[in-house]
Amino acid sequence: MSDVLLENGRVIDPANNFDATASVWLSEGKVKAVGNDLKVPDSVERIDVSGKVVTPGLVDLHVHFREPGQSKKETIKTGMDAAAKGGFTSVVCMPNTTPSIDSPSTVALLDEQVQKVRKDGHIHVYTTGCLTKGIEGEELAPIGSLFKAGVVAITDDGKCIQNNELMRRACEYARMFDIPVMDHCQDYGLVTDGVMNEGYWSTSLGLRGWPSAGEDLIVARNILLAEQTGTHIHCQHISSAKSVDLIREAKAKGIKISGEACAHHFTLTDASIAGSEVFWKEDGKQIFGDKYQASELPQWPAYETRCKMNPPLRTAADREAVIAGVADGALEILASDHAPHCDYEKEVEFDIAPFGITGLETELSLSLMQLVHSGRMSLSEMIRRYTEAPAKLCKLDAGTLSVGAPGDVTVIDVDKEWSFKRESTASKSINSPFYDWPLKGMAVMTIADGNVIWKE
Repeated sequence: MSDVLLENGRVIDPANNFDATASVWLSEGKVKAVGNDLKVPDSVERIDVSGKVVTPGLVDLHVHFREPGQSKKETIKTGMDAAAKGGFTSVVCMPNTTPSIDSPSTVALLDEQVQKVRKDGHIHVYTTGCLTKGIEGEELAPIGSLFKAGVVAITDDGKCIQNNELMRRACEYARMFDIPVMDHCQDYGLVTDGVMNEGYWSTSLGLRGWPSAGEDLIVARNILLAEQTGTHIHCQHISSAKSVDLIREAKAKGIKISGEACAHHFTLTDASIAGSEVFWKEDGKQIFGDKYQASELPQWPAYETRCKMNPPLRTAADREAVIAGVADGALEILASDHAPHCDYEKEVEFDIAPFGITGLETELSLSLMQLVHSGRMSLSEMIRRYTEAPAKLCKLDAGTLSVGAPGDVTVIDVDKEWSFKRESTASKSINSPFYDWPLKGMAVMTIADGNVIWKE
């Protein structure tokens, strides 16, 4: 492990309420010191980061790396590469793999694959375990054994337990080990076979609608169960204005509930599925201001399957509510829900294409644009939602520059203008809707355990 001194950057460490120009010294894979006029040996490598922001390594609490069993979509290696390029040094993988992570043996299988990639130095990969066996929502998984095997949370992400009694027992079981429950909030009775948000555009496009109430009902259920059981329930990828309100009110009452937002839900709307001409006409000015001409913005057709995700893109009012929720702390965590798919899986009719998009390489830029450059919130508070908040929820050894903490650092150029190109992605999949978008702000260096693992 190398000794590195990052000099002259704006250091933002929300966990320690630190925001000032300073140097960060990394030694033997750990944070050695943060401050000015640090006395370091001549052998230390000095890196001038003037004009850049230096933060704890970013944490993404919600990714799908598809291994074991679905390596045609993504591998541990390509997923880790995409994370590093996006500025993330720690990620939490969802358990809906093949086989699903519902036993200590499958946890061990995933850990073995991760360690093979990490042996030469790379990001930290944590895993979650299933709430129910096979993510079938019928029989509880051995939550205690999963916890002892090393999972940091339990979830049936990709599916949602519909049996409220079973969900209650899962929460009670999880509380015994003080491990958070993450939930994909979706009431199947209301959602049925919907493929996009129910509203004007689903009617106009002739696509089956997915009402936001299908999310709201489960969020309300989870709030009641969190209050009943005392278990911390984390509501994943919130997309509905009503759900934001419910979580905000519950948090004000001291209920152990939290929510996360994904960049695609506070950037795109259901109008995106009608095509770029409609979307830019309705929403482009809100996103980019007057800087760009329509001819400079990316174009896409109606029924673009890269705009299909679960939960679906919702209305402009929902998008504004999600942004407001992130800004005021109702939604305290930002994540990608990075969900790779093969190109041929997405190159089909909208109805039958799988849900999900990639996001690790663009979420930081989109968050900076929508939340910070727009004036909605401070840079420090946005960084908190990618560092201290997710690390605290899952009790990760991450998200801080405290002395002795892992030497994980992200260096960000908040004003750098760039465009995300399909041919330059580190992911194995190319199912992002943000190719060729004019973006502002990006990670220019990612350091894990004191080693530079990616730089521009």
